[in-house]
Amino acid sequence: MSIRTLYSAASGMDAHLFQLDVIANNLANAGTTGFKRSRAEFEDLFYEHIKLPGAQAVPAQTPTGISVGLGAGVRATQVDFREGNLQETGNPLDIAILGDGFFQIQDPNGGDPLYTRAGTFSKNSEGNIVMTSAQTGRLLEPAINLPPTAINISITANGEVWYQEAGVATLTQAGQIQLARFVNNEGLLQVGENLYQATDASGIATVSIPGQDGSGTLKQSFLETSNVEPVRELVELIKTQRHVELNSEALKAGDQMLQLINNLRRF
Repeated sequence: MSIRTLYSAASGMDAHLFQLDVIANNLANAGTTGFKRSRAEFEDLFYEHIKLPGAQAVPAQTPTGISVGLGAGVRATQVDFREGNLQETGNPLDIAILGDGFFQIQDPNGGDPLYTRAGTFSKNSEGNIVMTSAQTGRLLEPAINLPPTAINISITANGEVWYQEAGVATLTQAGQIQLARFVNNEGLLQVGENLYQATDASGIATVSIPGQDGSGTLKQSFLETSNVEPVRELVELIKTQRHVELNSEALKAGDQMLQLINNLRRF
């Protein structure tokens, strides 16, 4: 019956409208530091089996069955963790990760650590290195403190933070930046503000010094840009629009067929 057409086409439109939301979010964050694009993945829904393959018939079993699908749905949204390009900023507390790994950020509410690829750091009023935020300054973990007299801040590829004080020729180490790695990056929960949260799907964080145990190295005065490719997103946008249009045409055709059937007269 054409009623199946209506539901199947409607489910297809709903799924692709969700994909449109994902694409719009990617484009909106094309300039967001450390942002990772997402993509929607689809799956077919349940099937109505009128006759199963291999059903007993005379004189033998049927080689194929009779089935009709009932539409499409969104299976998952997968985050693409490929690295973005590097942009030089000149800020000594801007840090980019070359390779795998996340900075650890303390949750001001006392919860589990949060994780980010956006290395936009600064100092707070107490001299602690914090992740810049419009809401609150979240401390880098492990905590690193720089005195008010610190100049010539240097961050090495393996995460050592050094500084020099005015009138002193020697360097002083302020701390050691560590990176966290996960078995499944795609299992991290996106919580906004360029932050991720560990889940059972991501696994437990493995913390190490940059450059060791498979973790990436650091590059001072650089930031990792978004890995969104606007041209690619626009192509996906056009494809999604066409898919919605095709499903809308199927919806119209099903409605017209039902209208024709309802208008039949008996003679």
